[in-house]
Amino acid sequence: MINGNMLRRAFISGAHSITNKKKSVDELNVFPVPDGDTGSNMSMTINNSVAELENLEENVPCSTVASTAASCLLRGARGNSGVILSLIFRGFSKGLAGKAEMSAEDLVNSLELGVQGAYKSVMKPTEGTILTVAREAAEKARESLRSTNDVRAIMSDICRQARETLDKTPTLLPALAKAGVVDAGGMGLVIIFEAMRDVFDGGEIVEQEAQANAPVTTEAVGAVTVDTFSSVVGQYDTVIHFTYCTEMLITKKPDCDDPIKLRAYLETIGDCVVVVDDDEIIKVHVHTNNPGKAIEKGLEFGYINFPKVENMKLQHEKEQKKAKSAFVPAEQVNDFGFVAVAAGSGIESLFKDVGVDCVVKGGQTMNPSTQDILEAIMSCPAKTVFVLPNNKNIIMAAEQAVKLADRRVCVLQTRTIPQGMSAMLAFDPEADFNTNRIEMTAAIERVSTGQITFAARDSDYEGKDIKQGEILAMDNGKLSFVEKDLAKAAFKLTKKLVKGDSSYITIIYGADVTDDDAEALHKQISAKFSNLDVNLINGGQPVYYYIISVE
Repeated sequence: MINGNMLRRAFISGAHSITNKKKSVDELNVFPVPDGDTGSNMSMTINNSVAELENLEENVPCSTVASTAASCLLRGARGNSGVILSLIFRGFSKGLAGKAEMSAEDLVNSLELGVQGAYKSVMKPTEGTILTVAREAAEKARESLRSTNDVRAIMSDICRQARETLDKTPTLLPALAKAGVVDAGGMGLVIIFEAMRDVFDGGEIVEQEAQANAPVTTEAVGAVTVDTFSSVVGQYDTVIHFTYCTEMLITKKPDCDDPIKLRAYLETIGDCVVVVDDDEIIKVHVHTNNPGKAIEKGLEFGYINFPKVENMKLQHEKEQKKAKSAFVPAEQVNDFGFVAVAAGSGIESLFKDVGVDCVVKGGQTMNPSTQDILEAIMSCPAKTVFVLPNNKNIIMAAEQAVKLADRRVCVLQTRTIPQGMSAMLAFDPEADFNTNRIEMTAAIERVSTGQITFAARDSDYEGKDIKQGEILAMDNGKLSFVEKDLAKAAFKLTKKLVKGDSSYITIIYGADVTDDDAEALHKQISAKFSNLDVNLINGGQPVYYYIISVE
């Protein structure tokens, strides 16, 4: 039998383990487009439960541990992989309801319930993914239960089967085979399960490793550098790897060594390092788990003034609690309300202008959690709320919020910003819910979307040898071609999108495109399609140089 404390420790260990290995999981993603990568999404999803699990009493029953974890994962779910992971763990909540301890049969039932829930949540389940890994692991668990009641032995069989299934995912998905990798979501699940198994077997909780910042690459691509992806993802990774924000002023000694050496040392014990010096003073800032070492090293360069050390984890927890306690759902005074997910000040303003009540900051590389979307829904003063995810990797998280809201919610299947805009423009305030749902959905299908971005990694995808930093042209979500020149790629893609019955072209340019370059493209496209209405908008979005819609 597994008691509650052991299950609690196993969940925490699984969270730490996927966090430590998220980069290697991210690198398994076949598609080279920068996105909210699998390892990062799974890590942030399960880590949403760690603080509450750590606060549980040691004699807590399994039912409380499982329900706590399930609730936190559901609300913290990000991206499709995060949602599926949360549903698998919801199975444990259902299977262990009312249970003080977990038997072998409870483990098998819980995993089966989780797999059933995960499959039901996906409209068209694809085999060769995390779903297959979870399902075959559950099937093996049921088979093992016929010969043993040892929960540890069954957990071992689950991990062994999950690993075997993971290894064969390339035979089920040709794209994986071509890229020479296994499924990223499946790998993430194996990592979590194996960490849990080790705790069940008497091992210690995996310690969360300090995550140094990814190296910044400054290889220019048009008007942007390829470090954009890492910087954007970092803004949404809420896992604090270095606890103490440490600052100090150093009055330099007469024979002071080169401050560059101080910076080099601090980068070995932390991140967010800033070392600024002038003739007399060195100003230091670092996030580290060893503030004493930072100060001790600083003393080698001179005298310390005004040292300051703050615990960022405690600050973060206080802010989260304050935000939760301060949130009050809006009264349902209007018939309809709208939530849109978007990134970029210009795009956010566009959605506000067409009637969106609340914009959730997010999109590609920045998948908001179910909780983020839920709070936006609840802040709408409406009885019925339409949600526009505007990204295929956000739809599932939005759909999970439906179950938690206190009002009717309709998630429209918008996969791009132009689809979301078209849906909003099709809304008729005089029509009823069903009429609007039908008309807004129809409007989504009438718009074609082109997106110009960059390759986040080297890849051999769909017969194309892609190098990191090259320009990628996306035609309605599918890779169309690879280019080296940004303006040429945008013009070429627009020509592909325009059809005989097209009337409008809208060019939304991003934060990494200059006004002059955007104006030049607008002039070129207007000259080519002089019979069409061509609009240029400064969207200010990250990741995508251009988002082009044709209707």
